[in-house]
This record gives sequence, C-alpha cells and structure tokens, in this order.
Amino acid sequence: MIAAQSMVMFEKAARNLGYHPFPNPSSNASRDYVNPDGVAFGQCHYCGFCERFGCEANAKASPHFTVIPLAVKNPNFELRTNSIVLKVNLDSTRKKAVSVTYLDPRGREFEQPADLIILSAYALGNVNLLLHSGIGVPYDPATGKGVVGRNYAYQCGGGATAFFDKKTILNRFMGAGALGTCMDDFNGDNYDFVKAGYIGGGGISCSNSGARPIQSHPTPRGTPRWGSGWKKAVVDNYDHAASVGNQGAVMAYRQNYLSLDPTYTDVFGRPLMRMTFNFQDNEIKQMNAQADICVTLAKEMGATKIDRNVSPVPYSIVPYQSTHNTGGAVFGADRSTSVLNKYLQVWDVPNVFVTGACVFPQNAGKNPTGPVGALAYWAVDAIKNQYLKNPGPLVHA
Repeated sequence: MIAAQSMVMFEKAARNLGYHPFPNPSSNASRDYVNPDGVAFGQCHYCGFCERFGCEANAKASPHFTVIPLAVKNPNFELRTNSIVLKVNLDSTRKKAVSVTYLDPRGREFEQPADLIILSAYALGNVNLLLHSGIGVPYDPATGKGVVGRNYAYQCGGGATAFFDKKTILNRFMGAGALGTCMDDFNGDNYDFVKAGYIGGGGISCSNSGARPIQSHPTPRGTPRWGSGWKKAVVDNYDHAASVGNQGAVMAYRQNYLSLDPTYTDVFGRPLMRMTFNFQDNEIKQMNAQADICVTLAKEMGATKIDRNVSPVPYSIVPYQSTHNTGGAVFGADRSTSVLNKYLQVWDVPNVFVTGACVFPQNAGKNPTGPVGALAYWAVDAIKNQYLKNPGPLVHA
C-alpha cells in the first residue's frame, strides 16, 4: 500500500517519541494478484470510496468477490438474496432446530427445512435471531443468570483532531478503507497497566480512508455550526486536518447487555432488540489517558491547533464511534456463562452453530475481523471433520 502524507507524519512523530508504528494490516491488494482460489484482484487506486462501498477495481477481499462466486459454482449451493430470516424453528423437545422461517423479496413467508443451521449475520443480528427463536436462556442482569445477550461490549474511542497550516497538504480525498499507520505500545499486554490504573488499552492510529466532502468536514472547536463562518472553516481546513485516534478495549460488565425491548417493535411486529450499555470507570480512564497520548503525537506531527476528543460519557449512540459490537452469544467452557461451546456450537441446540463477533466474551483494542474469520474456519473444520460424521454435541458438559 502507498503511504498517505498524514501516515508519514504520524510514523515519524511516533518514532521520535520512542514508539513502534507499523502499517495497518489490510486485505487490499497493492498490485494485481491471483489468490490460491483463482480469484483475480485488481490494484487498489485509492479512490476514497472504500470502507463503505464495493470496490470497482476488485482490490479488496470482500466476500461477494472472494467467497460467494466460488460457492455459487457448487451445485449444492443456492443463494437467496434480499431475504430475511425471522426465526429458527425448533422441534417439540426444544433441543433440535428443524427449519428457518424467512421472507423473500416480495414479502412472502417460507419455511426452509434444515438439518444443520449456521447463523452468520452481523453480531447484533445473530443475537436478535437467537432471542426471537427461543434458543438459549435470555440474560437477566438482576440475577446474573441466563446467557443470550450477556457480555455485550462496545469499543471506546477518542483521540485528537490535528489541524495544520495551509502549507501542509494531506490529499485527504484519496485513501482506502484500512490505509493508515498504527501502534500498539499502549494496547494489550504491551503496557504497564498497574501503573496506568486501567486495563485493556487500545491501538492508536492515523488513517486516511478517504474524506468525502459531504461526510468529512473537520473544523476546529469554536467554529460556527452553520453559515458563512462554518463554510469558510470547512474550506480552510478540509485538506489540512488529520485524526489521531484511539480504538480501545471494553470489558464485559453485568450491567451491559442485549435484550428484547418490552415496548418497541420492528416492521414485522417483533420486539426490537435493545442495547443497555454505558462506559465504566476503567474505560473512562483509558479513553482519557489515550487521548492525552494522541494529543502528544499530534503536537509532534506539527499541528498548529489540536482538538482533544473522547467518546461521550454517559454513552450516546448518536455520534458514530464504531461498528465493532461484540458479545451477546459468547463461546466458552461453562454453559452457565456461555451460549456456545468452543466449536461455536449452541450448547442447548447442537445442530445450530453461530459465527461472528457476537461470540467474543470481551472487546479488544483491535478490529475483530481477523479473529472472526479464524473462528469461522475453526468451526467449519469441526463441522466437517467431527459433527457431520457423528451429529450431536461436540463438547459434553
């Protein structure tokens, strides 16, 4: 991958301060490449429309490009698009799944029989489906009992927005979804958290994913919210600002969980899923400590003005912070505290498996994509080499 100007400045500043920066790991192809499955990748041209869109150059490892076309070639595979599964149906014992109920693109309801069901939606979608299907005991924060919805964790963020003089041109309109430089000096086990007074930490990075003008218009604090003053500030700062951000870990707490809402329903008349969450003292300490580090880095980069940022406390879902939701259907060795066994198989309904970040018991200071993929391979290997040969629980407890 190429290095954006802000990345170069961040790397130099981090090294000057004694840290250990490195390029963000990415599944974007920096040159033409054919992978072992025969899928041909094009070269990324840093269009700036990467992280929320399909790739016009086929330069990133999106499933619609790398996995689904290969699956379609298998005569046993059928893809039903624009459909939504409403429920997994169980037999009279409540110990075996027999089918799923889904709506097709025309809104018609169908029941699809199945011997094996794998839930592989987004983390929150999987938990929602488990709750609506009556699979597993819903978590009760008052008693601490139950498992579905337990261990929900978000990520804590913040950092610093660095504003530079007009001679510093950053070409922010270019970029790729994971284009950036990061460091883990304050993440995981790389830091003396006894001295810091908190645990978990977070990765600190400076990224250049592409600043689309309607989406990105950084202005210093104190700028008018609208009018000619705001417009001038947008023009003056658009290509002279960079973000030095913290992506911090969040622990699981008894009072943070997912459940079905007692009042509100979705378009199908089902209870909406409700998120009950707030940052706790550990995360608040972490966010503030990491924000101070980000400010120091921004100063070393040569910023003329710096806005220090932390995620809102109490937590607010309104400003975008992260899409890295974890937990709610975690795996573990104890069925009283987990939905799944170590092979991502539902304890209570052995012919249902669940993949995704919902299986994580905590939320780390890293993107969840790598472990999500690794655990999917782990589960598939167990299904292929153990379950299909002898259907039933793979772990007895």
